[in-house]
Amino acid sequence: MEFADYFLELYENTGWNFVFLYEQYEYDRVLEGMWVSIKLIVASLIFSLVVGFIGAWAQGVNSKFVRNAIAGYIQLFRNTPPFVQILFFYFVLGNLVPTYDAGGYQEGYIDSFGWAVISLGFFAGSFNVEIFRSGIEAVPESTREAAEALGYTRLMSYIHVIFPLAFRVCLPSLNNNLVNLLKTTTLAYGIAVPEMMYTANQIWSDNVNVSEMMIFLFLFYVGLVAILVYGMHKWERKMKIPGYG
Repeated sequence: MEFADYFLELYENTGWNFVFLYEQYEYDRVLEGMWVSIKLIVASLIFSLVVGFIGAWAQGVNSKFVRNAIAGYIQLFRNTPPFVQILFFYFVLGNLVPTYDAGGYQEGYIDSFGWAVISLGFFAGSFNVEIFRSGIEAVPESTREAAEALGYTRLMSYIHVIFPLAFRVCLPSLNNNLVNLLKTTTLAYGIAVPEMMYTANQIWSDNVNVSEMMIFLFLFYVGLVAILVYGMHKWERKMKIPGYG
């Protein structure tokens, strides 16, 4: 018996309707949703790390205005719901960006996927800033002085000496934050990003198989989290330096 035939017979005999496993159309929708979810997760993770890297460096600049701006950003994004942030970026800031003619209607240059990446990246980045800051503070002052003695500027010593050591120290905390970000990407369904949560909602609306789709969603995200945690732990072991965590 073929794989698809088994699940079709399962539905006919028991009522368990895993429709995406025996209908090609629904199968293609699930694959597309999974691919969009993976792209959204990867893009958000990378953007959040860039935000954290820049924000942690900016916390130590001489400008009081910049330091206060970073502190305000951290407080704002850490103390407001991420779903509200996504809606704000999409419906408020989305109306302020330039548009182009998409064939009879105006379309913004940043689509819902882009706004989801920006919003989620800034949300997780606000935590990454503090995570990286704690790692930077764990680097001995003598290491900073040695970098300066070798002629490094503050920025170059941060990039080549301080941050690589700090990154190793804060990897366990960073791992937790990135896992939380992965799970938070499901909120992008609220602005119609066609990721897995949004796609599953469409499928169970068409086929009235909520339980089956929720089982699949649960297993899908458990698998993604397991892969991320495994990769981060393996990376952490490889980067570990005696005396630096």
